[in-house]
Amino acid sequence: MSAAMELNDRFQWPADGVVRAPYRLFSDPDIYQLEQERIFRGAVWNFLCLEVEIANPGDYRTTTVGETPVVVTRDRDGAIHAMVNRCAHKGALVCLKKKDNVASLNCVYHAWNYSLDGRLKGVAFRNGLRGHGGMPADFDVAKHRLQPLKVETFCGMVFGTFDPSLGPVEGYLGPEMAQFIKRNLGRPLKILGTHSQIIRNNWKLYAENLRDSYHATLLHTFYTTFKVNRLDMDGGIILSDEKWHHISFARRANMQEAEEYNSSLHSANYDSALDGPGLLQSWNEFDDGITHSIQTIFPNLCVQFTLNSLAIRFFAPRGVDETELFWIYLGYERDTEEQSQMRVMQSNLTGAAGLVSLEDGCINEFVQRGTRTSPEAMSFMEMGGREVRSEKNSRATETAVRGFWHGYRQIMSF
Repeated sequence: MSAAMELNDRFQWPADGVVRAPYRLFSDPDIYQLEQERIFRGAVWNFLCLEVEIANPGDYRTTTVGETPVVVTRDRDGAIHAMVNRCAHKGALVCLKKKDNVASLNCVYHAWNYSLDGRLKGVAFRNGLRGHGGMPADFDVAKHRLQPLKVETFCGMVFGTFDPSLGPVEGYLGPEMAQFIKRNLGRPLKILGTHSQIIRNNWKLYAENLRDSYHATLLHTFYTTFKVNRLDMDGGIILSDEKWHHISFARRANMQEAEEYNSSLHSANYDSALDGPGLLQSWNEFDDGITHSIQTIFPNLCVQFTLNSLAIRFFAPRGVDETELFWIYLGYERDTEEQSQMRVMQSNLTGAAGLVSLEDGCINEFVQRGTRTSPEAMSFMEMGGREVRSEKNSRATETAVRGFWHGYRQIMSF
């Protein structure tokens, strides 16, 4: 019996469905390994990088799909390629830097050399030395290349998949998700800054966190105190047709203060002021009035817009209980210098030390530590009901978290 069959035989999802998630999901190494196969190397589009990160011929950018090392390149004709970053000879990493500009890809171990599209070009001492050694006469370079991924770009983002039969990215997103990405990213981008952090929790806990709209007003007190993002603002949640992508949105100008805030949340009653009030100054960028949005794309991508701070977050599993979280802060090529500086200022709201996201760096570790010794217990996710559907008038709901598990169960066959 295969490991996957053994796992399916001993692991059963609770009868209550996606309103429950067994804690085993966050600590079981067999489940984690099956996710690498069925999700990251399965029928999903994985975010790889931004086109602007490989803007010039010869540029490459290394990343991972799940735990699989990947390199993304732009060849001399401007075409983009993605390959597993693993030499066809002995399996060593070929590209060792985060990014570089090169004429070709060369493995330092035995000098196997590849073109920018991953095809093998040459092998050192292929014909031996002084008539001795070398590769056999029937050695064919065309049969030895870097393993390719199917690649597609959408709104300046580069996506890759191991499934050659998977349909276009826009179809994977669905119409509402695709349109909202076009809203935020559908013009030439420029990178304002990047950083990454290690968080000590299973990757799915962060996927849940991004979809959990109702924790933000409770855990992130800066949001509530300074009225950046609150549940009593006009807003809602949109789920994709497949349920596993979502958009959470709020309109800061449309806030009707709810009594529940004043009676139960201390942070709503703070009489606080900023020494640097410019942090929260903003301009109306879009005509829909949305001033805060979190959009997730399964399995591990997030596009966020808060006031005028635009950023991409993506996260990669680094083991069953560790995740690496990457942040890319963005502006538009058309921005004035003043607008760019305002975006940079507002970037202090989020990130590893962000005023409204600092807490996320530890809260998921608290869950990891609290659940790892109780694999048979399970979480309870009935805020906003038990259904998995869009909720365009409220964000006091876990519907998007349930949507994640809906998609997860389908692709994992649980």
